Amino acid sequence: MKKILILAIIASLATFGCKVLRNINLIPESQDKELGQQLNLEIQNNPKEYPLLQKKGNEAAYAYVEKLVKNILNSGQIKHKDDYPWDVSIIDNDTILNAFASPGGYVYVYTGLIKFLDSEDQLIGVLGHEIAHADLRHSTSQMSQRYGTQLSADILLGKNAAMVKEIVSGLAGLSYSRNHESQADEYAVRYTCGTEYNAKGVAGFFEKMKGRPSPPQFLSTHPNPENRVKAINKLADSLKCGGRVTNEAAYALFKKKF
Repeated sequence: MKKILILAIIASLATFGCKVLRNINLIPESQDKELGQQLNLEIQNNPKEYPLLQKKGNEAAYAYVEKLVKNILNSGQIKHKDDYPWDVSIIDNDTILNAFASPGGYVYVYTGLIKFLDSEDQLIGVLGHEIAHADLRHSTSQMSQRYGTQLSADILLGKNAAMVKEIVSGLAGLSYSRNHESQADEYAVRYTCGTEYNAKGVAGFFEKMKGRPSPPQFLSTHPNPENRVKAINKLADSLKCGGRVTNEAAYALFKKKF
């Protein structure tokens, strides 16, 4: 009976066409954590593409990043704070300026991004941006648009393991919509606005990216860095965010751990 009901819902959604899929997430929230676990396992089993920095022997480096993540989680604005593990992994690749968070709250940051940034508020801003993608379920929304009702049927009914593996493997390189990127920028500011940190920190990343001849792929189809900086600074000013801490000296010491 449950399967019949699910299929009926899928069929009714399909009649409204692609416009509906842009506004509806076809994956239940209850499956986000499972998808995140599958992605984490894929990454752990693929050290060639994702050379993880081992936690043993790098405790201080992990403690530093985990402290920043904890500050975001304690902002009081994370809907799924207690639902997801919010596990942190550092990927040892200096050539990639990126971080991402999977459905279900697994956070990944590349050493290339860590070395590229100049201060602690910049890193916490980028982490806030990626955590917002996970907490606001942007990944599964994008997946719903890409795979449509077939994705819903396969996920909900447990079919087509090969397709599920393909979806999970593609999550790390998922390209978000302009609206999702703008919303993640907004929440990166909101998460840090009530803290001691400079809430404009995430703008520091985009400031540094301006004028680079080869920006990361995730910037290529989104609002340009200059416009994002203006929007971030305008929001922080409108919210009257008072934090000023950047911790540049402490961050310089942190970077030396790599």
